Amino acid sequence: MIRLGQFLKLANLVEHGAQAKEVIAAGEVLVNGEVDTRRGRQLHVGDVVQLGGQAARVVDEASYQDDLPW
Repeated sequence: MIRLGQFLKLANLVEHGAQAKEVIAAGEVLVNGEVDTRRGRQLHVGDVVQLGGQAARVVDEASYQDDLPW
Protein backbone atom coordinates (compact mmCIF):
# COMPACT_ATOMS: atom_id res chain seq x y z
CA MET A 1 0.00 0.00 0.00
CA ILE A 2 1.18 3.56 -0.78
CA ARG A 3 -0.44 6.96 -0.49
CA LEU A 4 -1.40 8.89 -3.62
CA GLY A 5 0.93 11.85 -3.01
CA GLN A 6 3.89 9.54 -2.42
CA PHE A 7 3.07 7.47 -5.49
CA LEU A 8 2.98 10.51 -7.76
CA LYS A 9 6.55 11.30 -6.73
CA LEU A 10 7.75 7.69 -6.92
CA ALA A 11 6.27 7.26 -10.41
CA ASN A 12 7.90 10.53 -11.55
CA LEU A 13 4.53 12.05 -12.43
CA VAL A 14 5.48 15.12 -10.34
CA GLU A 15 8.83 16.51 -9.19
CA HIS A 16 8.10 17.14 -5.50
CA GLY A 17 5.51 16.81 -2.77
CA ALA A 18 4.24 20.37 -3.05
CA GLN A 19 3.49 19.81 -6.72
CA ALA A 20 1.68 16.56 -5.88
CA LYS A 21 -0.46 18.41 -3.36
CA GLU A 22 -1.34 21.09 -5.93
CA VAL A 23 -2.36 18.78 -8.78
CA ILE A 24 -4.37 16.53 -6.45
CA ALA A 25 -6.23 19.51 -4.92
CA ALA A 26 -6.90 20.90 -8.41
CA GLY A 27 -8.64 17.65 -9.42
CA GLU A 28 -6.07 16.83 -12.09
CA VAL A 29 -5.33 13.29 -10.84
CA LEU A 30 -7.40 10.26 -11.80
CA VAL A 31 -7.32 7.02 -9.86
CA ASN A 32 -8.86 4.12 -11.76
CA GLY A 33 -10.52 6.61 -14.11
CA GLU A 34 -12.08 8.82 -11.40
CA VAL A 35 -10.91 12.18 -10.03
CA ASP A 36 -9.55 11.86 -6.50
CA THR A 37 -8.63 14.89 -4.39
CA ARG A 38 -7.37 12.98 -1.34
CA ARG A 39 -3.57 13.22 -1.13
CA GLY A 40 -3.57 10.51 1.53
CA ARG A 41 -5.69 8.07 -0.46
CA GLN A 42 -4.28 4.60 -0.04
CA LEU A 43 -3.48 2.91 -3.34
CA HIS A 44 -3.38 -0.84 -3.78
CA VAL A 45 -1.72 -3.17 -6.28
CA GLY A 46 -3.45 -2.83 -9.64
CA ASP A 47 -4.65 0.77 -9.19
CA VAL A 48 -3.94 3.05 -12.17
CA VAL A 49 -3.04 6.70 -11.56
CA GLN A 50 -3.26 9.23 -14.40
CA LEU A 51 -1.97 12.79 -14.61
CA GLY A 52 -1.63 14.96 -17.69
CA GLY A 53 -1.81 12.16 -20.23
CA GLN A 54 0.63 9.94 -18.33
CA ALA A 55 -0.37 6.85 -16.37
CA ALA A 56 1.27 4.52 -13.88
CA ARG A 57 0.07 1.27 -12.32
CA VAL A 58 0.72 0.30 -8.71
CA VAL A 59 2.64 -2.98 -8.55
CA ASP A 60 4.56 -4.87 -5.91
CA GLU A 61 7.79 -6.80 -6.09
CA ALA A 62 6.07 -10.19 -5.86
CA SER A 63 3.71 -9.55 -8.78
CA TYR A 64 6.03 -7.70 -11.16
CA GLN A 65 9.24 -9.08 -12.60
CA ASP A 66 11.30 -6.99 -15.00
CA ASP A 67 14.85 -7.77 -13.82
CA LEU A 68 15.41 -4.24 -12.50
CA PRO A 69 17.50 -4.08 -9.32
CA TRP A 70 14.68 -2.55 -7.27
